[in-house]
Amino acid sequence: MTDSDHPVDDLPTPDPELGPGETVARQLDALADNDDPFEDAGVSTAYNFASPANRRVTGPRERFVEMVHGPQYRPMIDHEEAVAGPVERSANVARQRVTVTGPRGRTVTYLFGLSLQSTGQFRDCWTTDRVVVD
Repeated sequence: MTDSDHPVDDLPTPDPELGPGETVARQLDALADNDDPFEDAGVSTAYNFASPANRRVTGPRERFVEMVHGPQYRPMIDHEEAVAGPVERSANVARQRVTVTGPRGRTVTYLFGLSLQSTGQFRDCWTTDRVVVD
């Protein structure tokens, strides 16, 4: 698989200035208004923040979009509220629980797993390795 669809242009991308909690927040902010500035821009922003290992499993972007629109992750799209717990960090890995209230009032807690990239385009940036229902 190539990364020809990554990163999606004109959307937020990982940045060395962002810590793991800010990385999660950028994705959640984008997902809260998913179709701004274009359809599925929020989901595409989450794809931009996916680690290379994550993209190997969930990509290409069209497949990632379908996955996020599925029942497990749908509450994140256009969610009404996201309450983030503390970041638990150990060296180059971090995790954070986030409880999301979806547009239909469904509440789901997700566990974001992140890692600090040591190589590649986003070296020294936090990226998301996985998001699982907690």
